[in-house]
Amino acid sequence: MSEALLANRDPQLVRAAIGCRRKGPRELALLLSPGADEVLEEIALAANRVTLERFGRTLQLYAPLYVSNSCVGRCPYCGFRGDQRIRRVSLSADEAIAEGEALARLGIRHVLLVSGDAPRAVDPEYLVAVARALKRGRFDSVSVEVAPLEDGGYRVLAAGGAVDGVTLYQETYDRGRYAALHAGGPKADYGFRLEALDRAGAAGIRSLTAGALWGLSPWREEALALGLHAEELSRRCWRSRVHLGMPRLKNVPAGFEIPNPVDDRALAHAVAALRLYLPDSGIVLSTREPAALRDALLPLGITQMSAGSRTRPGAYTIGDGSGQQFAVSDERTPAEVASAVRARGYDPVWKDWDRGFGDPAAGEAR
Repeated sequence: MSEALLANRDPQLVRAAIGCRRKGPRELALLLSPGADEVLEEIALAANRVTLERFGRTLQLYAPLYVSNSCVGRCPYCGFRGDQRIRRVSLSADEAIAEGEALARLGIRHVLLVSGDAPRAVDPEYLVAVARALKRGRFDSVSVEVAPLEDGGYRVLAAGGAVDGVTLYQETYDRGRYAALHAGGPKADYGFRLEALDRAGAAGIRSLTAGALWGLSPWREEALALGLHAEELSRRCWRSRVHLGMPRLKNVPAGFEIPNPVDDRALAHAVAALRLYLPDSGIVLSTREPAALRDALLPLGITQMSAGSRTRPGAYTIGDGSGQQFAVSDERTPAEVASAVRARGYDPVWKDWDRGFGDPAAGEAR
């Protein structure tokens, strides 16, 4: 039924969905439908009100720290894909810590460890060692964006509060397109990837970020599937906080054509509709987007932004020595992003979590 409502062209049905106090899948589909195009400003205003009610005028800043660009995958849209002719680098624990120290000097206190699908170079034990070292006086929260793990791998990450969050994009929720894009290798298992955040939540990871790569499939269908997935995660993993990632495909490798390009208006529409459907979920926007668009989307529901991002291992300390995953569009420093946030009447938040809350060892040390 929800999928059929995505074809709605009646703006009055959308207005009724905006005013519905408790929104379900039916309302989300209507908010995303073509009929919503005529009342997008009304959706945006409602999304802004909800965001202010639930989150106030705050925005958490974080940065990615790439630890490896090695990858066994062949995803045609990714700069790390295994057949790309780039310099492959996997940082040692000490090198990753040095990268973290460079980020800390910029004011960053929340960091996301990122790698390609490189199980030999980046295993749970390595991630835990790096996360614990980064938390010793440098960072208050460390999350990871790596290939999906088995139950035991997530338990290793969660033990003692070592890793706080897991980000994992399904890439596309369309099973047929997913299969066509991931014909072989470990990533071919759609179900294993889809269920990974459930495994992470069951293991005790406190923050879960789901998402799709906007552009692989039609955006209305993807936004509906993402909203339903996130809502189910919130219900099943009630001890965890669920966030939505909004990465839009841009700057893809040569030879790959984005099948369903998403323009700025559509991205804004998806953000606002998802905010109304999931009023308590964080929404994350990366430096894939240009500065002006990121600033403009902030009032519609964005609660987290990366800042000062570099998408290659070693980029914060050794420069451009390795291949990058994608080119960033917002090249402002963290301080410049924070200044722009303040200029729009919002407060940049460098720290909104204390490791003593979830790490018994940290609590004992106090």
